[in-house]
Amino acid sequence: MKNSDFMQKDLKFNWHPCTQMKDHEFLPLIPIKKAKEIYLYDFEGNSYIDAISSWWVNIFGHQNKYINKAIKKQLKKLEHVIFAGFTHKGAVKLSKRLTKLTKLDKVFYADNGSSAVEVALKMAYHYYLNKGEKRHLFFSLKNSYHGETIGALSVGDVDLYKKTYEPLLIKSIQLPIPKDDSKKEALQALKNCKLYFQKYHYDVSSLIIEPLVQCAGNMKMHHPIFVKGLKELCDEFNVKLILDEIAVGFGRTGSMFAHFQAGIKPDFLCLSKGLTGGYMPLSMVLTTNDIYNEFYCDYEKLKAFLHSHSYTANPLAIAAANATLDLFEKTDILKENKKKAKYIWNKIQKFKKLKNVKEIRQKGMITAIEMIDYPFEKRAGLEVYKYGLKNGVLLRPLGNVIYFMPPYIITYEEIDKMIKTAYKGIKCLEDK
Repeated sequence: MKNSDFMQKDLKFNWHPCTQMKDHEFLPLIPIKKAKEIYLYDFEGNSYIDAISSWWVNIFGHQNKYINKAIKKQLKKLEHVIFAGFTHKGAVKLSKRLTKLTKLDKVFYADNGSSAVEVALKMAYHYYLNKGEKRHLFFSLKNSYHGETIGALSVGDVDLYKKTYEPLLIKSIQLPIPKDDSKKEALQALKNCKLYFQKYHYDVSSLIIEPLVQCAGNMKMHHPIFVKGLKELCDEFNVKLILDEIAVGFGRTGSMFAHFQAGIKPDFLCLSKGLTGGYMPLSMVLTTNDIYNEFYCDYEKLKAFLHSHSYTANPLAIAAANATLDLFEKTDILKENKKKAKYIWNKIQKFKKLKNVKEIRQKGMITAIEMIDYPFEKRAGLEVYKYGLKNGVLLRPLGNVIYFMPPYIITYEEIDKMIKTAYKGIKCLEDK
């Protein structure tokens, strides 16, 4: 079958995410037949390096033999069971492993990243309500993104996603962010943040942040001391800290979890994406016994957290997650990632010489090349995206930002091709 034939069949029925569907009148929709390691293959035999891990989820490559085997094994035993009033072996094992890793106490499962954020926001609000305090506001950061369900969208600050739905959203206050990832800017931002804590803390239940990298916020990055300082402000003013590590967790920033670099322990930790190695939807919110105990009481007091998802703690997804953790334990992937990150950083220095590149930045295995402020109508990032596809590399831009977030198994030769393609794509745009 030709790609074009499959594309027309798809467009007859499907409405794709985060897409102006009219674009596909001129922009090919790529039908993928199969995938292997870091490559995607279409129906005409063309291959594409998955430089963005299929929206940041695939960390050990497509069709990973070990994860495949774990899911197949689980499929022969139990595909799903209600998680209210029931449990299963995989969920207990995964929760035990992640509480040990994070030093947190309890796990609440959900379906996806946005759902995890909703859970954490509701828990934080409900925690204070159970204590007799009505704290109806949330803190988040300027330029932040935490998902697209109503609660998650409310605490975000990217107009592209948020502005249309403003009348529907709950109240939140965005705090200042550092101008760059330097320690100096982090400390200045913390001084500015403290003013907001002083003014609003009695009405605020929690602060939610993406530690170290604001991924959908054009990959803006900040110093670990900013995260540490925000935790200190939360402690000082009795506000709970929610860490959204949906995108930055599981080794993306160089440590298993980004907040490890700040040396803190959050009140809530949201995880998803890499949690299952990119195989199946699954998310979780880890929290403390202090939070949990505020909901633990006789039924008649009506303080239970009545939130649920049909596929909570799905055994197949849990099997993928346990297999993913196994792979971290079996290989020193974080050590190897540091070598690859350094290699990538050295290789992208040449981007600084391009006239249309404003800045390059990196945290672990997340690398961003920010072009100059092209007007959005020019769709400069889209031109680089199209160039990448023509040359066998998937580079999905964030506005004027081209980024790399590849599966960890990428080879140095594949890194070279990824960087070379991005460089030529940006340079071609410069020449126009």
